[in-house]
Amino acid sequence: MTTNRPARGFAGLLAVAMLFTAGYACAQQVARPAPGAPGQWRLIGQTHARHTADHDTIVVQGPYDNFRRIKFKVTDSPLRMHRVVVTYDNGATDSLDVRHHIPRGGETRAIDLRGAGKRSLRRIDFWYDTRGILNGQATVVVYGMK
Repeated sequence: MTTNRPARGFAGLLAVAMLFTAGYACAQQVARPAPGAPGQWRLIGQTHARHTADHDTIVVQGPYDNFRRIKFKVTDSPLRMHRVVVTYDNGATDSLDVRHHIPRGGETRAIDLRGAGKRSLRRIDFWYDTRGILNGQATVVVYGMK
């Protein structure tokens, strides 16, 4: 008598891997910032913080992607931001220790970016935790200033 346990085990692992990959792919948003005058906050992009994830990515595509500062605004639900990693067009990264509780409708302080005016922003990764399912899903909006 033979069993298919190894095959089922592999199929189960494959299904879990596919679910993990699909969930991670949803966590990445592509943003194309609009042009605007220097000194004004402009929308870079937004994403929805899910209760099942703790990391989201906004991929920034030009041409209006050269920012001096960024900030995060949260709507719909509170969120605790732990860390932000900014990646520039030359591949260099800045790891920003944000550690900030953002209430519903609140925002972070303006975060200065190193090398401002010399590099274009390509990617913003941020790690967070949400404050309970009963609060709903937080919308995280990222703004930039030239």
